[in-house]
Amino acid sequence: MKYKFILITGGAGFIGSNLAISFKRKYPKVKVLVLDNLKRRGSELNIIRLKESGVSFLHADIRNPEDLVFECPPGLLIECSAEPSVMAGVGDNPLYVVNTNLTGTVNCLELARKRKLDVIFLSTSRVYPYGAINEIKARESAIRFEWSSGQKINGWSVDGINESFTLGGAKTLYGATKLCSEILLQEYIQNYGIKGVVNRCGVVAGPWQFGKVDQGIFTFLMLAHFYKKQIKYIGFGGKGKQVRDILHVDDLLRLIDLEAGNMSKVNAEVYNIGGGNNSNLSLIETVRLCEKITGSKMEIKGDSNTRPGDIKIYISDSKKVAHDLGWQPQESPGEILEDIFSWIKENDSLVKESLI
Repeated sequence: MKYKFILITGGAGFIGSNLAISFKRKYPKVKVLVLDNLKRRGSELNIIRLKESGVSFLHADIRNPEDLVFECPPGLLIECSAEPSVMAGVGDNPLYVVNTNLTGTVNCLELARKRKLDVIFLSTSRVYPYGAINEIKARESAIRFEWSSGQKINGWSVDGINESFTLGGAKTLYGATKLCSEILLQEYIQNYGIKGVVNRCGVVAGPWQFGKVDQGIFTFLMLAHFYKKQIKYIGFGGKGKQVRDILHVDDLLRLIDLEAGNMSKVNAEVYNIGGGNNSNLSLIETVRLCEKITGSKMEIKGDSNTRPGDIKIYISDSKKVAHDLGWQPQESPGEILEDIFSWIKENDSLVKESLI
């Protein structure tokens, strides 16, 4: 590890906390500082884990420039902070999403510029427009939607969506603010001598994710089965056939470690990151796995109304990063859900507290 200092924004969240602890364990001599405003329920429960691992914590908000006025040595900034809900801003509070996901990024980039921090930026597959994705022809089987082969669409194949897919069109405020942040990072890379890389992540799951219906769906479904809470399939007929790829947080951490060790090679690159064609599930398939793992069978209702910005299928084509860094996901969907179940079982009282 060439960096002696790592700053992780959103560092008490699901990905940020796992990343901070993993880096500190692997590189004990590296100073790891996490910054978080603790707004998201469950993030406060990670503070003890971070401190026990030797990670420093700063209670601060990236929306406030004055919170980012502190001395730190040159090093690496891993930008994990965000309002991650696709539904955020659907209604009457768009400024919250813009201030968190765009203004907050500007403040982080200014910190990187002033303190000479290279940047690994966690973006999202939601930068791709949902209209264009839903126009990809799909067939409906008994348990999932599946893309139809033989279509000629730039940036798409049956293996998934790659970095060449169109960015034109509405993509939710969440996706739009993350794409704007990507563009700003590229400008900072070109103008201010810092290095940076963008990871457009699909659905990431694993232990210490306090999943909600609008973000962290795989963990949310496992939590619902464990605690026997009512769930329903929403949109596209209310049948539960929507498909997403799923990536274990540990597989993402391996990638970020590789990027940190090869920043000159990946500088200014953009990568689609996800479980891909070998690791994806429909909602129906996820529920069946949850039933098998937990022994709980739930009655599931259907809501045929499709939410704004929702998509039938998203699968990441990660061939570019596989070519550049030799990275491939290792955990299967079943292994990911088993891991989540074990975490819930071992931390029942803490997890239950976060759901109240």
